[in-house]
Formats: sequence, C-alpha cells, structure tokens
Amino acid sequence: MSTNLFEDFDLVSSKQWKQKIQYELKGADYNETLVWNSPEDIMVKPFYHKDENSTALNSGTKATEFKICQNIFVFDISKSIERAQDALNRGADSLRFTIENETIDITLLLEKIAFQRITVYFNLRFFSIDFVKKIEDFAKKSNVTIFCNLDPIGQLAKDGNWFSTPEKSNFNSLNTIASSTNSVSFISVNGALYQNAGATIVQQIAYSLGHVNEYFNRVESISTPIVFEIAVGTNYFFEIAKLRALRILFNLIAKEYNHTLPCNIIAFPTKRNKTLYDYNVNMLRTTTECMSAILGGADAIANLPYDALYHKDNEFGDRIARNQLLILKKESYFDKVNNPADGSYYIENLTQQLAEKALALFKDIEANGGFLKQLNEGTIKRKIQESADAAQELFDSGKEILLGTNKHPNKQDKMKHDLELFPFVKVKPRKTLITPIIEKRLAEKIEQERLELE
Repeated sequence: MSTNLFEDFDLVSSKQWKQKIQYELKGADYNETLVWNSPEDIMVKPFYHKDENSTALNSGTKATEFKICQNIFVFDISKSIERAQDALNRGADSLRFTIENETIDITLLLEKIAFQRITVYFNLRFFSIDFVKKIEDFAKKSNVTIFCNLDPIGQLAKDGNWFSTPEKSNFNSLNTIASSTNSVSFISVNGALYQNAGATIVQQIAYSLGHVNEYFNRVESISTPIVFEIAVGTNYFFEIAKLRALRILFNLIAKEYNHTLPCNIIAFPTKRNKTLYDYNVNMLRTTTECMSAILGGADAIANLPYDALYHKDNEFGDRIARNQLLILKKESYFDKVNNPADGSYYIENLTQQLAEKALALFKDIEANGGFLKQLNEGTIKRKIQESADAAQELFDSGKEILLGTNKHPNKQDKMKHDLELFPFVKVKPRKTLITPIIEKRLAEKIEQERLELE
C-alpha cells in the first residue's frame, strides 16, 4: 500500500494500555487477575508492546518450507519399500527409517525408492561403522540428502547403557566416521526424550545443548549438520519459542567450535499428553503441536497417528496423520511465509526469556562437570523427575486438563479389547550403567484404573 493508514491514529504506549486495563478491572489486582506464571517461571502478561521489546531476535530460521516426514519401522524390506512408496505417492516428502540391526540390506532398501525429491533420516538403534559407510557410499553416487542419526549419549540416557563398552569406544567410532564422512550427517541429539519424560521447556533446551556440546568436545571434526529430534508439546506459543530459542543458542555454541552449519530440527508431537480413552482428541492435540513446530521453524515434522498408543502401524492412522500436515501445508499455506513468528512481541519475549534461562542452566551444567558427568551421576534424571512429578500433581489435581481423561470423560468408552500394543511404561529389571530416563504419559494411572474396571 502506498498510503500508511495507521498514521491517522495516535500511538498508544504500554503504560496507557495498562491504565485502561486497570480501569476495566474495577479494582481487581492486575497481577493476580491477569498475569500467570508458567512452569518455566516466566510471568505471562495479558499484552505485549513495542516499547517493551527493544531488540528483535533473529531466530536463524528460513522459510517454513517444512518436510512432511513418514516414520517407517524396517523389519520386512519389501513391506517397508511398499509403505515408503505409498507415503511418497500420498504427499510425504521425507522418510524416517527406524532400523534395529545391521542385517538389513540398506542398498536394496534405498535403491527401490525415488529419492530425487525427498530427505531421508535413519534412526539407528545400533552402532556400526560399516553400516554407516554403506549409507555414505549410496549417498555419494545418488546425490541424496541423508541424515544418519547416531546418538550414543541419547542411547545411554534412554537405555542406561552405551551402544558398546567402554564409553570411549563410542566416541572413537564417531571420530572414525567423522574422518571419512562428508556426504551424510551422522550426529543427532534425542531431545524428544527429555520432553516425553517430563522436563520443562527450559530443561529441554539446556539438556539438548549440553548433550550436543559433549559431541563438540569429543568428536574432532564435525563437518556435517547436526540433527535435533525434538518433541513438541501443547503449550502453543511456548513451543514455537522453544524451537526458536534452541536454534539461536545452538548457533551461539556452534560458533565457538567454528561449526558454521545450521542444525536440522525434526519435530514430533509429544507422547506425554496423548490419551488412550477418547483417542480422537489426539488428532486435535497433534494438529496444534504440528502448527507450533512449523511456526517454530522445524525442518521436518513426523506426525504421531491418533491411535499410536494402542494400535500397530496401520494405513488409516498413517494417512490421517500425514493428511493433517498436508492440510496445514497445502490448504492452510503454512509454508508460504518466511519466519512468521519474527516481530511478534509475545513470541519474541518468550524466545528471549527461554533462551536466557536455558543458557543459564547450560552454563551451570558445564560449570559442574558437563552434561555427561551429570547424566552419569543421576542429576539429569533427578531434575527431570522432579519436573515430571510436579506436572503429574497438577494433572492429578485437575489443574492440568486432558479432555476426555480427567475432564469430561466418556464413561461409555471401552478399550480393553482394542489394545494391540501395551500403552504403559514397562521397565524390565536389568543391569545398567545408569538409571535410564523413562518416558511416561500423564494419563497412564487413570487409564490403568479404568481398564481394570472394564
């Protein structure tokens, strides 16, 4: 527009807005009535104003041209190829293969799929230099973008044991891969574990940064992008700010190691707030979580099917989950704006506060021996458990609401005979080096009680 119509209006300061709000409150206290405190100890105000946000943050994100990613667990190669081709034909433009052992013929798996237009992530639950080399060889001759997500520290945190012992051999193997690999990204950080186990947003960012800092310190030359696997929760604006703050702080830390490549963020909806009963509500939850991931600048998003808690992978669940992302991309045009959150006073403020608090926690971790030391000592596990217990108490008291579970439950729902998967935490007694960090949903206790009464 050639004419700025807003020049006809007088500017209103934040002080004037606050005075108007206080007048409308008719004597009620402004702070007690309208300001609330988040679990991250951030005071959220009823409005944000330009004169309170002097510095605009550059989140470092590019256009929200996110990839729609399909998760595929590889057991039977022919079925995995068929499923991958079907997902690509129906709108996916990225694949994430989970592979449990190196007996899988990786060349056969890859060569059967048209890779010209997609990105591939490998979630490897084992550590094999030879297997990574096979992927590297394929990437070189095919000119494919492949992220081979290796995360020994994440393995220790989640499982309680390293891929192999002693600890040093894990980093020796990473250094061996680093010295010969330049076509495939090979380091990832499982930040989703911390969110699904109950960590606060500040903890999630700080622990993910401490986690990656161990790799910067122990792997001599990282010349490829690093992947962060991040779970996105239901606190819409906070989750947008979380991804932005993570990217800002990663760039700050990476610069100290002369690592100039941006991180790659693949996001998933959290499992923590998903429910067994009234399971269709999970579609609403995952939709807003995917929206947060897009606006926060995730590079790829792998949606969680609404029935993932109790059903094995199935065509209908996959299709609905994928279509949620396709609607956001093709019908709602979420991929058409560069950095859509930049300039939002509220999100800028949240991003800055989360970044400052996470950086302070990260510095404290480093001052006390580093992330790996605190992980081995059980400090990280204990801190996450404290946060998880606080959230569980809010849920049990009804202050934290999951619709259909602890608020307006449908008593007619019956689920006992529909369970194909065991939907609760199941920890087998075994010998581990450390106590693992366990993912747990908020609704598990209520759901177990309901199942027993069916």
